[in-house]
Amino acid sequence: GSCVNWPSTLEELLASEPTTQYAVGGIFVAATLLLMLLKQQWNAWHMTYHLKLWFEHVTQYVPLVDVDMTELESRDANPVEPSANVSIVDPKKPGFIQCFDPSTKQYLGQVKAMTGEDVHELCVKAKEAQQKWCQTSFAQRRQVLRTIQKYLVYHIRDICRVSSRDSGKPMVDALLGEVMTTAEKIRCIVQWGELWLQPSYRPTGPLMMHKTAHVEYVPLGIVSPIAPWNYPFHNFFNHIISGIMAGNAVVGKVSEHTSWSSQYYTRIIQQALIVHGHDPNLCQTVTGFGEAGAALVQEPLVDKIIFTGSPQIGKKVMEGASKSLKPVILELGGKDAMIIQETCQVKDVVPWILRGCFQNCGQNCVGVERVLVYESILEKLTEALVPRVKNLRQGIPLSECCGSGKVADVDCGSMVMGAQVDHVQKLVDDAVSKGAKVLVGGVKPKSENGKGQFYPPTILSGVTPEMDIFNTEVFGPVLTLVKVPNDSDEECLKLVNQSSFGLGGSVYCGKAHQGRALKLGRQIQSGMLCVNDFGSNYLVQALPFGGVKDSGFGRFAGPEGLKALCLERSILIDTFPALAQTTIPPPLDYPIDPVRGMGFAQGIIHLMYNDEIGGKIKAIVDLIRYG
Repeated sequence: GSCVNWPSTLEELLASEPTTQYAVGGIFVAATLLLMLLKQQWNAWHMTYHLKLWFEHVTQYVPLVDVDMTELESRDANPVEPSANVSIVDPKKPGFIQCFDPSTKQYLGQVKAMTGEDVHELCVKAKEAQQKWCQTSFAQRRQVLRTIQKYLVYHIRDICRVSSRDSGKPMVDALLGEVMTTAEKIRCIVQWGELWLQPSYRPTGPLMMHKTAHVEYVPLGIVSPIAPWNYPFHNFFNHIISGIMAGNAVVGKVSEHTSWSSQYYTRIIQQALIVHGHDPNLCQTVTGFGEAGAALVQEPLVDKIIFTGSPQIGKKVMEGASKSLKPVILELGGKDAMIIQETCQVKDVVPWILRGCFQNCGQNCVGVERVLVYESILEKLTEALVPRVKNLRQGIPLSECCGSGKVADVDCGSMVMGAQVDHVQKLVDDAVSKGAKVLVGGVKPKSENGKGQFYPPTILSGVTPEMDIFNTEVFGPVLTLVKVPNDSDEECLKLVNQSSFGLGGSVYCGKAHQGRALKLGRQIQSGMLCVNDFGSNYLVQALPFGGVKDSGFGRFAGPEGLKALCLERSILIDTFPALAQTTIPPPLDYPIDPVRGMGFAQGIIHLMYNDEIGGKIKAIVDLIRYG
């Protein structure tokens, strides 16, 4: 073999054969393009940013904070006898919320029912703390979030126990719906939050080509979530995580039905702030009834409200906020449909239907409220569902709390509110009176499963749009089967979109039919969609969460949700101030000569926006003439 002697100097290259020069030139061009491509990909993958985070993770110590727990918070057993009256209001104890375990009716204690003055005092403290917090670096904010995450990981059972005791859910449901979702939210915000809040640079256009334009994301001040009762731990931390990452203080109101657990959760966030030298007043918890919520909405120090609840209360929140033009995000529940197309394998979809309808006893914002089954597989699917639902075990999640000494063996827990049990029964009774059939459950136990607030896992078949349960949010353990006639996608779409809600939805199909399912799903009037999955989009915290129609507006989670907690400020500066700045041309300076001013301004417009060459040439002439 021969060896090619490549030129080692520019002189040798110029004196070499043309073929050698072409080869060297080609190699140089290829190497340049490769380096450009690598640089582009490096930037696209945000490698510098992630290397910085990696270095931060391996070099910064994350402490495991010590959070005090009461006796009821720290053990499963509860020696207190069940109460006959579980009203959260006791006329003999005004100014307090009475707290009970909904699965046992055991008394847990009381928390303060705050007044408007109490709410204002909390906001004053939070505002003062936020003035310093907004000056912290993203690295400092990540340290606080990572400290919360570390505590969460090492205290899973404690967190699940407290949530279970306050809301009646099984421990596994608490782990999945409370702990896992919160841990993923923290991981996502820690990894991506700073990047999402970096200034966003925008094109300037020909008129302002000498300028640099960008949007910066500035902390609002105080954001105030008003949380529901279905997932007390996650609902407590959800907006705290985003809020403090964006540089805000968070003054949040918890539901009066799950206020007991908020005391423990408040101590967690306070300790995470204290251990890093920050003011624990940055995050405040409001407990109380409607008066406290209304005071928070109307509080002048609060800059934004994030409300999760019913459309009826959401409208009142919006009305209250409108008096001071305070922005709101409203997540107002849903009537999500799970569509089962005829291409599905029944054995594959049954577990998803059960999880969608019965997780947390059906008390989920994105729970499956309607199961629309294509006609040709409805009978087979129904036969598969009935025994599975009959075998669901319902009972007290923390069985040791009643002295049984046994670990709870429960699939479904209790309802958080006794009134919700009656609401579910009313919807079931209406459906039966209009032709629906109860295949499993459907009747509230007279003994209420011994002590607590229970409604049995239920299957209703033959549900139609004329029934209240087809249109009204159930928020309970009811699987409603709706037939899609003739396996028709068009008929299915009509049924789905009859609802006034539009939060989420899912379509299940055979593995080879995802395109058809996606085509159908994209026509559903909803803010979110899953294909061959349910609820998993909430574990992708980079996606925004929210709906349309009566499900509300605005988004939380994802970059959209994080930026929604900021003031979007537009900035325009000179790129090279020493070389080029905007000036007012003499023809447009006061006093203006109308003929000269109009001629010059028209010349600018034609030069910049006229597509014809002739028009641009004439514009240049006019600019010279009138300038």
